[in-house]
Amino acid sequence: MRSTATRTRLAAAAATAGMVVLAGCSSSGSSDNASASSCEPAKGKVTLQYWNTVPGMDKVVALWNKKHPDIQVETKNISNDQYGTLGNALKADKAPDLAQVGYDELPNLRTQSAFVDASACKAAGAAKSKFVPWTWSQTSFGDTGVFAIPQDTGPMALYVRGDLFKKYDVAVPTTWDEYATAAEKLHKADPNLDITFFDPNNAEWFNGLLWQNDAKMYGYSGDKWQVSVDSAQSKQVTDYWQKLISEKVVRTDLAHGSTQMYAAYQKDQLATYVGAAWGYSMFRDNLPKQAGKWTIVPMPTWGANGSSGDWGGSTVAFMKGSKHLYESVEFNTWLNTDPDALAMENKLGGLYPAATAGLDLPALKQGVPYYGNQKIFDVFADASKKIDTSFAWGPTQKTVNLALQDAMAKAAAGGGTLTDALATAQAAALKSMKDQAIPATAGK
Repeated sequence: MRSTATRTRLAAAAATAGMVVLAGCSSSGSSDNASASSCEPAKGKVTLQYWNTVPGMDKVVALWNKKHPDIQVETKNISNDQYGTLGNALKADKAPDLAQVGYDELPNLRTQSAFVDASACKAAGAAKSKFVPWTWSQTSFGDTGVFAIPQDTGPMALYVRGDLFKKYDVAVPTTWDEYATAAEKLHKADPNLDITFFDPNNAEWFNGLLWQNDAKMYGYSGDKWQVSVDSAQSKQVTDYWQKLISEKVVRTDLAHGSTQMYAAYQKDQLATYVGAAWGYSMFRDNLPKQAGKWTIVPMPTWGANGSSGDWGGSTVAFMKGSKHLYESVEFNTWLNTDPDALAMENKLGGLYPAATAGLDLPALKQGVPYYGNQKIFDVFADASKKIDTSFAWGPTQKTVNLALQDAMAKAAAGGGTLTDALATAQAAALKSMKDQAIPATAGK
């Protein structure tokens, strides 16, 4: 899921981000970029394979199958090991026709020739106008190809246990400085209560924090990638969280989405959650007894500009080897633009649609009972307008994320600091690009 309703984007900035990704992938072979020779519909009944990680997606697919007897879709949930399963299938030439792929994973998989260009199908290119510009830019890599269709986005906000803040007379924070102060007050009032948890094994979440602080990890100029994972803006973020960890006012022993995490929230041991739009269903579905106790407010900010971050968001990619491009395009565009499909995906899987039609979904305009009938999606819609459009992922992002997670885990256990982890990730980025003959240098 993590998978990012609509953001107000500057088209030029979005295009720039896309071109950066394209340039970084140009060192790979051209086989992944080639369009299918034709986009002719099959002459008989077709069955497509679609792999994803979204809860309830089988019900969405069932709706399609009911209406399209000649294009049937079989869905497989690969949430236990999304990219491992997909990678093994690609190596064995047994990839599905379509697969859910996060925006940050697209450049990495493209260097592995994982996709087919669907631009031979007019319907694929015509879908561009139906999506938030920056999401389309990332799926097309800034050129005329169509390698995936955007599915959802992940603007970030702060989930708050309002009753706990009220109980201990602590103001809900609007800045990160206020958040640190609130963390101290809550923990002092109840030693068993922490303001949140820091999961060192979740680089995607951490990247969202960097994104908010204008900590661009990559740029492109002079025919080279400029790698700045350890920039001053990034260090401001790591120094901040390192201080909270050192002061023992945030927990580091919980994995996101784990049984232990939910248990901590259930026992009133955590007062907030820094998360994305798609996370709203997590609390609703796993902590039903806390209905009415949660509210969602804007993410604490670093400065007066009120920037927000993005965590996740996914696409549905056209995978190499598919023999049914026409049918894949038909299903993929329906899945990610049809109002009925979008409504089901939001209700069942918590997806926050990348399609502009998502703004018109009744469910995104109404109050959500679990959150005291608060119109929580108004918060996410506003956050989505405050996300830096020029942020781009690197072509070896997966390798960098793994290095970052390993180093952050060591730091959380007392082996160095989070800022040291940035240096480790910076070195991993440069080395991984060098190993793949991708021109890169250290940026500012």
